[in-house]
Amino acid sequence: MEDIRNLMEYNTARDQLLMPEYGRNIQKMIEHVKTIEDRSVRQKYAEGIVKLMEVLNPELKTAEDFHKKLWDHLFIMANYDLDVDCPYPVITKALREAKPEPMPYPTPIKRNKHLGKHLNKVIDLAIEEEDEERQRGFTNAIAYYMKLAYSNWHNEVIHDDMIREELKQITDGKLTLQDAINVRTRIKRGRAKQTSRRPNHRNQRGGNPRQNNHPRQNRNNPKRRG
Repeated sequence: MEDIRNLMEYNTARDQLLMPEYGRNIQKMIEHVKTIEDRSVRQKYAEGIVKLMEVLNPELKTAEDFHKKLWDHLFIMANYDLDVDCPYPVITKALREAKPEPMPYPTPIKRNKHLGKHLNKVIDLAIEEEDEERQRGFTNAIAYYMKLAYSNWHNEVIHDDMIREELKQITDGKLTLQDAINVRTRIKRGRAKQTSRRPNHRNQRGGNPRQNNHPRQNRNNPKRRG
């Protein structure tokens, strides 16, 4: 009875699976490969295990560099302690557990929030521009966008003087609008309610309107009986 108990293994007494998707047999095979002293034989067994892992996990074939991932999984299940030649850079524990650098949060817009971050960048480029013609083109483009945005937001026609004054204010007089701005916008207006209704001829007496052209026959007419 004691011999039978010794042969039985429970999951609570076994080593933890490093990658459960491959099963315990693959992990036992890798542990056995680590004990082989001959390097050439150990290399041959390791390559055979990688081919078997490819069969057991076919989903990796759709991934990019799936052969590299199989070799990475081999070293992970070997607890990064396997002396074989790998066709790819060998993965290490430090490399796998390394945390990515935190992404910087975008800095909030401190000025002209209603214009947006990108338009503020264009304004800075226009101020730094030394060529007068290019700066004038930048100014017209900025004013065009401002007028278009205001017209869409407020649903009304915006005069060029308002855009010129605000552009001068937000740039401290460094940009001045000289040309007129032509923006085609559609002003949404409320539709007037229609009080009149179209006559519905089908609701009239007689059903089909084409049949109303003929006078209705009087069934009580004695002349029609004869």
